[in-house]
Amino acid sequence: MKNRFLCGVFIILISLSSVYAQKSGNQTSVFFTTKAQDTVKIGETFKEKDTTGSKSLKNRIKPIQANFKRINSMTKWTSVKKKDIEGESAERGEAAFYYTDKGLEKVIARHYGEMGQMLVEYYLMNGQLSFVFEKEYRYNRPLFYDTKAMKDNNDTEAFDFKKSEVITTRNYFENGNIIMINNTTGRGLSISADYLSDQEKNLTESFKKLLKLVE
Repeated sequence: MKNRFLCGVFIILISLSSVYAQKSGNQTSVFFTTKAQDTVKIGETFKEKDTTGSKSLKNRIKPIQANFKRINSMTKWTSVKKKDIEGESAERGEAAFYYTDKGLEKVIARHYGEMGQMLVEYYLMNGQLSFVFEKEYRYNRPLFYDTKAMKDNNDTEAFDFKKSEVITTRNYFENGNIIMINNTTGRGLSISADYLSDQEKNLTESFKKLLKLVE
């Protein structure tokens, strides 16, 4: 999942028999310094309202958005479990599981690599995936590529988090199936015919793997 690279500014609205396109709203980001090897860490959504909408899917999207708002506004949890995620090569990650007295409400997964990082937020409703928010940062240079490395390589840039390419994707689920995908980036469009089914499969499988960490 974290190795998927999508390009373009696009929104895909899927219903039983039609596909629509529209512009995406902006996502507020919060950055803060963390462990030295991370340099920066993508902030989670908090007290934010999802305004993405579709006239044809309004009634189906509304409860998903309401559930998202309810969960990401919560400040008290019955328990929060944190686990490490094993990655490939130099990649690593961490996950946090948020519970109320009703059960698991959301899972926050962070994936770190030398050339970028990804934040994935999974929101549940009635025990099923309801909404998945993905935010990926692709660095302009490797994480440890400082000014010395820049000069040694006759380069013009060192690592600068602010120069990262940002890709955000909102995935809306109903009864275990994706009914709308909203993806916004800053470059050209490229999407395969299998993208929709692959996205649903990848997110579902990734979520199941995370749940195994707390079994």
